[in-house]
Parts: sequence; structure tokens; C-alpha cells
Amino acid sequence: MVLIDEAVQAGARQAFACAELGLNERTVQRWRRCPSDRRPQVQHKTPANKLSPEQRQAVLAAAHRSDCASLTPHQIVPKLADEGTYLASESTFYRILQAAGLGQRRGRSKAPVARPLTTHRADGPNQVWCWDITWLPSTVKGRYFYWYMVKDIYSRKLVVNEVHESESSAHACELLRRGCLREKTAGRPLVLHSDNGSVMKGANLLATMQELGVAPSYSRPRVSNDNAYAEALFRTAKYCPLWPDRPFDTVSEARDWVLRFVCWYNEEHRHSALKYVTPVQRHQGLDGALLD
Repeated sequence: MVLIDEAVQAGARQAFACAELGLNERTVQRWRRCPSDRRPQVQHKTPANKLSPEQRQAVLAAAHRSDCASLTPHQIVPKLADEGTYLASESTFYRILQAAGLGQRRGRSKAPVARPLTTHRADGPNQVWCWDITWLPSTVKGRYFYWYMVKDIYSRKLVVNEVHESESSAHACELLRRGCLREKTAGRPLVLHSDNGSVMKGANLLATMQELGVAPSYSRPRVSNDNAYAEALFRTAKYCPLWPDRPFDTVSEARDWVLRFVCWYNEEHRHSALKYVTPVQRHQGLDGALLD
């Protein structure tokens, strides 16, 4: 109050002086009316619905019943209601148990553990790959061709691609073997990220990844954009001028188109996320000299 009075006498506004001290101007006005703080002496009325010691003991007894020992208050209250008994609300049950030192987890299940989000960072090529499968339409309704794609997230280069008439883990295993052989990743750490599809999490692919020394990484459950690099690639493919006007007649046509697209994407496409150099230039380490 002395500091505020000195500032006001020196020509400052009271609101600015209060703001400098982190006080509300209404608080200062209340202090001027009543210099002593009377809040500790205020006598609060007892709530009309406060439970008596006997009622609190009844709540604890209900929580300790053999058929309720493993149940949460959200389950105990409806169970007692089915028996024609109402002691307290769920929140009151929790509050009484907590006050009695019984706030630990009820039942045999372990408490949920907050696990940090696993992330991967690539500061060079062939450190983190992502892969996915998308449908390519055919001239037969209900029939699709399956484009298997592996992409390097550092350079955005399409490492290896295949088109098949079915979706299976055998095709995925062969795709991964070809990619590792082409990029010579043997003996170097490599992470392969994918979504939670059945092919991606199959036992055959996991065994192949262990054989090749590739660490698996998966999207979080119910997070549709956790494989964003692969989804962005498929959008680029299906909205670029190379996308055909009509569906593919045969799997050979689909493979020819994918081959043309991969050549264009890797060697001609100026990627906006790479400061408009091509993925091949980034993958080969030529982007630094070009940007300079």
C-alpha cells in the first residue's frame, strides 16, 4: 500500500501501479476500506447435506463389502441402488475413501501408466522409412490393385514400389527385402513406420524385419494421420496431372503407371518441404550445394 501511495503521489495512475505489483485494483480498494484481513475469522455455516460420522462410516462399510471390494464407486452406487439403498454420490464415495487413506486403485488391474510418445528423428537418408498400401481402381467394379510403397521420410524418396492384385504379408516381406538390398542398409539402424493394418503387424513381416535388422514403429491407435508422409504421397499421386482419366484394365497397366510416377516424383518433382529440390537430390546429399 505504501508503494502504491508513493506511485500515485508521483503522478502514476493507481491501476498501473497495481498492475506492476500484480494486484487487482478492486483488491486495493477493499484494503483501503478495511485494512485488516477478516477472511480467517469468517464462520462458515455447516452445509445442510453434510454427512454425519455414522453416514460416513456406512459409506466405508459399503466400500469394504466383499462383493464391492474390487468395484469403483461408479459401480458401487448403482449396485446399492439395485438393492434399494442410497448412501452418497460417486464423488462423495471417492472423497470419503480418499480422506480415510483408501484412495488407491481398487481391484487387481494395474493403474494406467502414462507412456511418453515414441518419436523418431531422421537427419540423414535411410534412417527412418514409412510404408503403406493404397488401392488403385480397376475397370471391374469392386476389384482393386494394391500399390505397396516404401518412402524415406528424410529425403521423401520413394525407395521401392510394387503393385499386386492382392494384399498379403508375403508381398510386404519381399518389398522390404528389395528395399533394404537396394539401399544397402545391412548393418545400419533403420526404423520402418506404418499404421496398424493387419499386413503391417503380421507375424511374417515382423520376422522379416528382425532378420533384416529393421525396428518396427506403428501409429497410435485411432489416430488416422499418424502416417502422414505416406498419406501425403498418395494424395500427391492421385491429384497430379499424371493420374489417368480412367481406371486400369490390367495390373500391368497399373505397374507401368506407378513406374512413370515414381520416376517423375523422385527425379523431377520439386518438393515444397525440401525447399524445392527433388527427392533424389536430397537423398544423394546434393541439396546443400544446390541451395547455396
